[in-house]
Amino acid sequence: MTKFLMVDVASITSSLPRSNFQEADLDIMADMILESGGIIKPLVLEKIGFEKYEVIDGHFEYYAAVKAREKNPSEGEMVNALIITPEKQEAILKQAKVIQELENHNKLAEKNTVEATNISRSVINEFYFEKQINELRSELAQERQERHKLYDILNEIESQVPKQIPLLEAFNNLPLVELTFQLRTAGNFSDEKIAKIVESIEKERKKKKFMSLSDVIARVKITSGKKQIKGITSDKMVDIVDTWSRLLFL
Repeated sequence: MTKFLMVDVASITSSLPRSNFQEADLDIMADMILESGGIIKPLVLEKIGFEKYEVIDGHFEYYAAVKAREKNPSEGEMVNALIITPEKQEAILKQAKVIQELENHNKLAEKNTVEATNISRSVINEFYFEKQINELRSELAQERQERHKLYDILNEIESQVPKQIPLLEAFNNLPLVELTFQLRTAGNFSDEKIAKIVESIEKERKKKKFMSLSDVIARVKITSGKKQIKGITSDKMVDIVDTWSRLLFL
């Protein structure tokens, strides 16, 4: 007897290793599964125990469903599947083999197989990159709003700092040893990070003096992994200004 069921992904295993498939392809297909609410082609499974199943056909789709469950456990928990009994297994596998051979034959018969494959890959890439771009746009819009708020707060604090506390002059002219000590005290940076920050400050102020504290934030960069990031964030600069103001620095 053959039955279609919704099966818990966690109860399924595959005889093929996950490493047989590219993680990037599995990731893209997982996004599509979550977007559409399931897989188009049901898995072909054999029951091997109480609520335990093994993949007979559809190994790639299975691992994509596993990836979808890793991304969203609630929405990717179940997958539609065709459950076969042992006596039907041989007939089902023959059918799957015939279908696969027919598909391969049709692909070879097409004159524009390469173009068709490229178009298919282009559609997948478009879906993936459009999703990533939309997420980045949303993150950038939110970051921009938060940055403007922090700059407003920073500028207000800077305008209220007493004239006898030349904070900007400290970044431009203070000896590196003393600047390191003051930044470590006010900013609570790690030794490794403070060394990178001071190195960047020295490099930048040799090129051109800082015009404002916002200019310090924009120009002081450090390396984190393979990326260049801000050495002093707006939040951290607010803390530094507040600490130096209370201690009547300089």
